[in-house]
Amino acid sequence: MCGIAGFISSGYNEAQLREITTKLKHRGPDAEGFYFNQHAGFNIGLGHRRLSIIDLSAAASQPMHSHNGRYTMIFNGEIYNYQELRDSKLSGKSWRSTSDSEVIVECFAQYGTACFGWLNGMFAIAIWDNEEKKLTLARDHVGIKPLYCYFDDGELIFASELKSIKTIKKNLAVNYSVIPAYLHLGYIPHPFSVYENTNKLSAGSFAEITISSSGSLLFQEGSFWKIQDKIQSQVLTDEKNAKTELDVLLSDAVNKQLISDVPIGTFLSGGTDSSLVTALASKVSAKKINTYSIAVTDGKVNEAPFAAAIARHLDTNHHELPISQKEMLEMVPGFMNVYDEPFTDSSAFPTMLVSKLARQHVTVTLSGDGGDELFGGYGSYLWARRLQNPLLKLSAPLIYTGTRWMNSRYQRAGMMFDKYPSGHFKSHLFSQSQYFFSEKEIKKLLINPAFNFEEINYEFTGRKLNSFENMSFWDIENYLKDDLLVKVDRASMKYSLETRVPLLDYRVVEFALNLSSCMKITKQGTMKYLLKEVLYNYVPKQLLDRPKWGFSIPLVKWLKTDLKWMIDKYCSKEVIENAGIVHFEQVRKLLSRYNSGKADYLYNRIWTLIVLHWFFNEQH
Repeated sequence: MCGIAGFISSGYNEAQLREITTKLKHRGPDAEGFYFNQHAGFNIGLGHRRLSIIDLSAAASQPMHSHNGRYTMIFNGEIYNYQELRDSKLSGKSWRSTSDSEVIVECFAQYGTACFGWLNGMFAIAIWDNEEKKLTLARDHVGIKPLYCYFDDGELIFASELKSIKTIKKNLAVNYSVIPAYLHLGYIPHPFSVYENTNKLSAGSFAEITISSSGSLLFQEGSFWKIQDKIQSQVLTDEKNAKTELDVLLSDAVNKQLISDVPIGTFLSGGTDSSLVTALASKVSAKKINTYSIAVTDGKVNEAPFAAAIARHLDTNHHELPISQKEMLEMVPGFMNVYDEPFTDSSAFPTMLVSKLARQHVTVTLSGDGGDELFGGYGSYLWARRLQNPLLKLSAPLIYTGTRWMNSRYQRAGMMFDKYPSGHFKSHLFSQSQYFFSEKEIKKLLINPAFNFEEINYEFTGRKLNSFENMSFWDIENYLKDDLLVKVDRASMKYSLETRVPLLDYRVVEFALNLSSCMKITKQGTMKYLLKEVLYNYVPKQLLDRPKWGFSIPLVKWLKTDLKWMIDKYCSKEVIENAGIVHFEQVRKLLSRYNSGKADYLYNRIWTLIVLHWFFNEQH
């Protein structure tokens, strides 16, 4: 795992290359490396911060040059099948290292961009071609590793995190057009960032930036993997075969992701996904697995006893960190510095804490991220079924109106039935299940209410999908990529910890896309059915038979107590009007309803506004 940064520009120099690379030191504290060259009035810079994981020797340092001297590469991530590729695609070569980095650059030298589809791993790659004067950028299939690109005015800057680009591009303008989507979803959807001309490279894609003969920069993007292309016309319906295939796939994915020349462990919450990853790691590993969980000492929910029970059954080397709500609160002031742009997922705080704990013992962890989206683990998928019922559709306005007179719980559920524009079912369902602003609310809230959510409500094709499948696939493309994976990447890399996600091996994703939905959520409402059936091969069912809680903090309570100062500051008339994005009167009404105690579900809307104005007040 590493941090990468670089540019093609007529203005920036070698000192500035070092500056943007050093900004990513937390992602790679072990070493640094630089490449700087010039061509046709442009300076070409590649910078690398290294977190040594595979082949700890200097031979694996980056930037790495191809054997023929033509290509220079920097790379963030891990390739788990690099030894297979070395044997099958590059046999007969002599090698300077035992690293995955060398395999990537040699694969590219021989096969070009076709090689990206063969890489089983998580990656953000930059390769300079000194012969064609072309830079190629690539990002992994699912979007596990980040890669931001600024491209405008004849220059390119790229980096693993926005803070690196901002170090030298100090006059970045805010992209106000993404604010409505942020208010609706709680994150800024790809390919956009909060800044103009600064985008996330799409998952499963590559970009080629060429210095033309006329002295200009040409930017072209292509793809090597898309969810849409992997949706087959028929689904897998044989449960016995599906269970066997999934067990084999997951076992192989976990086995591949245990490769490391440094200590490794797993995050273990005691839930289905982390327990399965830990169980498979225990099965395939020759060594006892290290496991890590946190115990909230003064919170309403504490999953530590469940995690400990799983750890005892699997005989892991278990580590438990007792934490208080006060410790999580102390992390709040640094939140914006970690995420760089408006981002509301407050489960980032416990994720940072468990990463901090794990880093005291290991350099690499395995996480269970992806199981809910792939195999049907969210309550919103049950809502997707209900809301497509013709009778419920017909009576939705009456249901919504009726819940307005009921308690907070029913008001929250009633928001699902609020009217939304035709074709916007997916973003509406996500937004209201997460308690963000509806489109109707955003129109009232924004000073400039012009927005259209057509782009984030696209349809999938390949076969006729039911409402649950449509929602699940949308989550994989959006919520998983732009929220959950962002959360884990920044939270773990803050402490120089590499986190791997075996459930997001692209082969597992392709399997899940074409698994009958009845084996994800049964007719009786059992969620993640097939995934749990595989898990029960290794862990007794009774150890997992409990409600799903998730990794969260008590924001409802804190916004009325410990974090009330954030409302007073960032939702004040002065701050709101200085930002000029939303009407203060609408914010005042929202706060009044929340403070009445009859609409606690509004907490996430308020947190969304706090984070937005925190960004404008402190970061921009």
